[in-house]
Amino acid sequence: MTPVVAADAGWSEWPAPAKLNLFLHIVGRRADGYHLLQTVFHLLDRGDTVRLRLRGDGAIRRIDPLPGVGAEQDLAIRAARALQASSGTTLGADIAIDKRIPMGGGLGGGSSDAASTLVGLDALWGCGLGENRLAQIGLGLGADVPVFVRGRSAWAEGVGERLTPVDLPPNWYVVVDPGVMVPTAALFQAPELTRDAAHLTIPLFLSGATTVNVFEPVVRERHAAVAAALDWLARHGAARLSGSGGCVFVAVASREAAQAVVRECPPGMRAWLAQGVAESPLLGRRRAWDGQGG
Repeated sequence: MTPVVAADAGWSEWPAPAKLNLFLHIVGRRADGYHLLQTVFHLLDRGDTVRLRLRGDGAIRRIDPLPGVGAEQDLAIRAARALQASSGTTLGADIAIDKRIPMGGGLGGGSSDAASTLVGLDALWGCGLGENRLAQIGLGLGADVPVFVRGRSAWAEGVGERLTPVDLPPNWYVVVDPGVMVPTAALFQAPELTRDAAHLTIPLFLSGATTVNVFEPVVRERHAAVAAALDWLARHGAARLSGSGGCVFVAVASREAAQAVVRECPPGMRAWLAQGVAESPLLGRRRAWDGQGG
């Protein structure tokens, strides 16, 4: 596809959904020190919106930079620059993100924003690199980026990059943000972290095998607000930490049940409902773009 750059080119919007880790086991370590994981990503119908606008001068500009996050740490900017380098395009982009996913919450916000930037700019710039190449570029940005590029709820292994789509029920979840940003690097270095959790298979997981999030006891001990959120949410079901936290979640029977739990959220926490989806809305957006030429 040949891109069209106009002086009055407008913005296009690309959904960037959140995810939940339904469990998270560390099952070993590679020779280079990276931890080997097993997890299941359930994509959600709620998330950020990445807005993109073409530039003809090759510049990559974030219109709404995150406070305290420089351009070299901004995953959306890094994604755009990585796509430029891989595709050889001379085009640039303005980037703006409507943030709804809490930063440092274990819901994949930065990774999802990066993936939507890759997919959106691949379309806008007419690169045509395809899902596999975009996922490869995404892996260079972070282990969670490929699942958002591929856009399907999935079983993940390795450092999180070996993905197998799984059929999950479209559960309703209540997600609670206790307002804590948890630094992931510190958790991986925690001496009390379990690094030899049970090694599972997809059939075992789907049959209801016992699973945990190995980060949960570490985060609970170090962050009282997360512990309080887990304790409150446990009144409504099997509450669990997502990723490395600090957001926690519980599956409930229906939208109405989720709404009832959200209404009871204690002061100092923020709760919302979301539904798990098999396919990311980002894929539908890309198909619509390809089918309609934008």
